[in-house]
Amino acid sequence: MKIVIIGAGISGCAAYLSLKKHLPRPEDHSYTIYESHDTSKDTTSDDRSYADGHSSTLVVGGGLGVGPNGLNVLRRLDEDLLRDVVRGGYAVSHSYMKNKHGRVLVRMAAQKKSTRTMNLVACSRHSLWRSLRTRIPDEIIVNKRVSEVVANPDGRNLVHFTDGSPPVEADLVIGADGLKSTVKRALFPGTTNPYPHQYEGLVGIGGFIPCSDDIRAHIDKGSMSFVFGGNGFFGYFYANSSPSDPNRESAYHVSEQGDTVAWWSTYELDECPKDPKAIDREDVARQLRERHAGWKDPVVQKIINMGVQIDSVYPTWTSPELPTWERDGVVLIGDAAHALPSTSGQGSSQALEDVEAFTLFLAHYLRQAYDRSSASQSGPQTEKQAIKTAAKQYMALRQPHVKQILDRARQMQNNKRNMSVVEEYLMYAVMWIIGSFFPSLMMKPQQAVFEYNIAEEVEKVLRQEQQQQTQQQKK
Repeated sequence: MKIVIIGAGISGCAAYLSLKKHLPRPEDHSYTIYESHDTSKDTTSDDRSYADGHSSTLVVGGGLGVGPNGLNVLRRLDEDLLRDVVRGGYAVSHSYMKNKHGRVLVRMAAQKKSTRTMNLVACSRHSLWRSLRTRIPDEIIVNKRVSEVVANPDGRNLVHFTDGSPPVEADLVIGADGLKSTVKRALFPGTTNPYPHQYEGLVGIGGFIPCSDDIRAHIDKGSMSFVFGGNGFFGYFYANSSPSDPNRESAYHVSEQGDTVAWWSTYELDECPKDPKAIDREDVARQLRERHAGWKDPVVQKIINMGVQIDSVYPTWTSPELPTWERDGVVLIGDAAHALPSTSGQGSSQALEDVEAFTLFLAHYLRQAYDRSSASQSGPQTEKQAIKTAAKQYMALRQPHVKQILDRARQMQNNKRNMSVVEEYLMYAVMWIIGSFFPSLMMKPQQAVFEYNIAEEVEKVLRQEQQQQTQQQKK
């Protein structure tokens, strides 16, 4: 089976590694990843650009969090990979929600103390991507921009390129090409821009700074802070662990802090910047200082007044709910299927869950197909039906779960918009009351997401299917 993956970001790299591990008859499958940007292993975050949103997982301008659910996907894929990811970041055991005066309104643990579970890991996007990329042979990734994918119900799909080179045939095309997915158009033929992405009216800026002693004094070990105000939002966390800490590769432990802090500021902006990198850096920095000038949180004040460099702004985009993520052997994963706002904290984790779910379904149905046919009889049509069945099951399992996370994230991100003084202090009061008297109400949705085991969910679906088939045979 010929497999083509479009996009060599977090989703695309994880898809390759997962398929290579799980698919039966590995010697019968070939893989190519097409990516329009440089993806050499030595590429640093400074070498990458926003690039109009394509392959958005290659944008490395800020940090991210990988939840325990995403970390467990990595653990099942490769325990050495998990250790690399954790070593490149910082394990977070709890988070604070504060008001702009520095008062803690809510303290949330990443996991229940009664269970031995992994913490959330905060890291740079580049660090997570590089841990995946270094495990992929260089010859698998081809630097070409895809212009079109054509889904063929009766044969192999076609991948066309912008440079005019001959199209490539593929039995399976995986769209891991981000928010402005080219592959997505193959699912809706006859439309030029199906289900266009949506600007949410918010932009963010951020980066990484050295952790001075006066900043370290105000950030708890193992913490992540979310600071809310009436004119925006500010967050910060340690981005790495001390190299000398013996537990820095374990997500079950909180290590000593490293020398880098990640920060970001999100604020409302009616009109989306046409070119997020073509900005007046000094003016954006000035606006940052003015926006948070009255905020009393000491870390916020130290960061905004230390002359941080701002290279780009990052608009918050989401994609509308797609009626399908698959068509005739073309399958979407990650941001190409469902772009989540950063408020969810689950962008990378949900992409990793997508990868594992589709791969496990595909491996199962391919085994069934191969078992039913001899090697001489099984061919492209047998594999194509297995792909389609796996894609249908993947979509049925993933769509409701992702929608729940998106709906909660949109509710939370409204707290980052401009609001009146009354609205602002009402927000503080509600957070404080819930955090003080009903903490489980706030923690329960997060814990449900963190404890979600996508491999077990796939197994449940397959077990139910087997039971239904057995019952039908008895009738």
